[in-house]
Amino acid sequence: MAWSARKRGLALTVFTGTTANPFKVERMRGLGADVRLVGKDFDEAHSAAKEFAAESGARLVEDGRDREIAEGAGTIGMELIRWPESFDAIVVPLGDGALLAGIGRWVKARRSATRMIGVCANGAPAMERSWRAGRVEELDRADTIADGIAVKSPFPEALQDVTDVVDDVVLVDDDAIVAAIRRAHADLGIVLEPAGAAALAAVSAHRERFRGRLVAAILSGGNATGDQMRRWLAS
Repeated sequence: MAWSARKRGLALTVFTGTTANPFKVERMRGLGADVRLVGKDFDEAHSAAKEFAAESGARLVEDGRDREIAEGAGTIGMELIRWPESFDAIVVPLGDGALLAGIGRWVKARRSATRMIGVCANGAPAMERSWRAGRVEELDRADTIADGIAVKSPFPEALQDVTDVVDDVVLVDDDAIVAAIRRAHADLGIVLEPAGAAALAAVSAHRERFRGRLVAAILSGGNATGDQMRRWLAS
C-alpha cells in the first residue's frame, strides 16, 4: 500500500497497534506513509482507522474485506499455474484470508484438483476454528510470534472467500515456525518473518502427508529486524 500510494502520489495513513513489528513500521514510513500507533492490538487500531475514515472522508482499506487485495494476491496463483506440472497442493499462510482467497480463486478455476491448504498459528486459530464451524469464531487474544497471521476475529466476507477455495486448514506452533525461519536462512539464504515461514513450517511438520507429492509453499514476507533474526537463528 505504501509503495503504491507513493507511486501514485496519494496520501496514505496507516493505523496499527503499539506492539506492531517495528521493522514494518519503519519500512512503511520510509515509503512515505503516515503510520499511527494506536491501541494495543489490531482490533483497537482498526477501530481508530474506521473513525478516522468516517471523519476525514478517506477511503478505508481493510485487508480481508476489500476483494481488490485478494485479486492482487491472485497474481501468485497465475505464476503457480505456469509451472510445467500441476501441484498436488499449495500451502499458504492464513490470517485474514486475502492471500489464500486470491491464490485459491485463480488456482481452483484452472487446476481444480490442486488442494489449497491454509496455515494458522496455534496461538491464533480464529480462522481455522471459523472455517471448521462455518461461522465467525472470535478469540479473546492472539498469542504467537507470527503477527502477520495473528487474527482474533475474521471478517465474515473473508471467511466466505476462504471457504470457497480452501480444502484444509492446519495449525503450527511457534517452535515449528522458528525452525522454518532457520531452515530457510540456512538452506535457501533468505530471511523470513514468522508469518512468511508458516507454510514451510506446515510442510515440515506434516512431511508424511506431503511425501511424494508436488507441493508449493508460499514464503511471504521478510519483515524482521536484525535483533529478531539473531534471536530466532540462535534459538
